[in-house]
Amino acid sequence: MVDSTLQDLDDTTQVRAFWIRRAATVVLVLVVAAALFGFLGVRTGEVSASESGYDLSVRYPEIARGGLDTPWEVTVHNDQGFAKELTIAVSGDYFELFETQGFHPEPSDSTRDATMLYLTFTAPQGDTFVVSYDAYVQPSSQRGAAATVAVVESPEHPDPLVEVQYRTRLSP
Repeated sequence: MVDSTLQDLDDTTQVRAFWIRRAATVVLVLVVAAALFGFLGVRTGEVSASESGYDLSVRYPEIARGGLDTPWEVTVHNDQGFAKELTIAVSGDYFELFETQGFHPEPSDSTRDATMLYLTFTAPQGDTFVVSYDAYVQPSSQRGAAATVAVVESPEHPDPLVEVQYRTRLSP
């Protein structure tokens, strides 16, 4: 005679469910902690290089999200000052991530070849030039992009005097 109706039941399903719930809780806690400490949010990066008498620095969106404003700013410094014009080359497809209000200051000329966008500016007085790009990530953008920014002599002479490379990643 059996005294219990639970005697033949298998309890391994309950133990497995217990560990699955515990693992899911740990994953949830890790995601919340990552969000609290800013690992899942928008982040700005900066890269710089010095060569041929030029110091080039680019502040860019390292991690961005669709629909949000993003910083993009290039600073070029040359102790000797600049000639009549300054040309900055940027990977041509990089700006496809963004909706824009434009460059500040506006380039006096721009041209594009198969890989690069060349922005030519009237050289500033002094030894430092700063250009910013007023933009936000297109809401439909799903993937990030890598970019190269360089100071070049001109679009006709595109060998970089100084260049930096970086990557923008997009999060959902």
